[in-house]
Parts: sequence; structure tokens; C-alpha cells
Amino acid sequence: MGNINYLTEEGLQKIKEELEDLKNVKRPEVVKKIDAARQFGDLSENAAYHDAREEQGFIEGRILELESLVKNSEIVDTSAVNKDCIQIGNRVKVDFNGDKKEFEIVGATEADPINGFISYNSPLGDSLLNKRQGDEFEFQAPKGKIKCKILEIK
Repeated sequence: MGNINYLTEEGLQKIKEELEDLKNVKRPEVVKKIDAARQFGDLSENAAYHDAREEQGFIEGRILELESLVKNSEIVDTSAVNKDCIQIGNRVKVDFNGDKKEFEIVGATEADPINGFISYNSPLGDSLLNKRQGDEFEFQAPKGKIKCKILEIK
């Protein structure tokens, strides 16, 4: 699945919102902080100035990262995903040794395992790809092998 960033429409929207906030709110705020810190004189010993410049560097780096994500992303149409075989965009219900959990398979930038969003290129996500409802397999977890069964694909 290469170097393409796979995103859902919701994931792309979140990235665009963060990008807009950084460009239109955070960037102007940090410029004001830098200007205010310059008023204190000697920049070599001006902690407020150095902190603001560091924050500016972080913001500019994050803007570049998000712009690249938007430019190099492919939107996964979750309404058109195959419900017979697990792919990016599917929600799946899995039985892990009797413990049932539900996940959505997403691209790496949307991954949030605690909230049920598993990256397709994570060990678990990779194990789930191309499985079908009823398939049983073993997953190598940090604590050892776990028997898994696909209960449902949405």
C-alpha cells in the first residue's frame, strides 16, 4: 500500500481543521510573542524570545507535515468498502480468546488504538487485512500468541 496516506473523509477534515488553526490562529499568536519578547532587549539571554522561536519552529514544522499529508493522501470511501474481506475503512468485531473488541481499520495518521482505530500497517491491522468473517488465526501480541476469530465485518 506504498507511501500513500490513507484517510477517511473524517480524518482528512480533522487534519484540515488543525492546519487552518495553525495557520490562522497559532502562527499569528507566536509572531506576536516573538515581537513582544524582542522588546525586552538582549536576545542572547531572553528566555521568552527563545521559547517563542522554538514554538514557531514547531508550528512551522507541523504545518509542513500537515500540508504534505493533505497533498499525499488518498481518501477511503467507507461507504464503498467491501464487507466480505477486511480492508482499510472496515469496522470489524474480533473475538480475542473470549474478549470481544471492535476496531476500525484506518491509515497510520488516524490510528488511535485506545479509541478503536487500528492502523492497517500495525501488527494487529496487518493480521486482520484480507480476513473474512468466521476466519480464525493467531496474532503475535507482546504477551504471546492470541487466538482470534473474525465475528463481523461492517
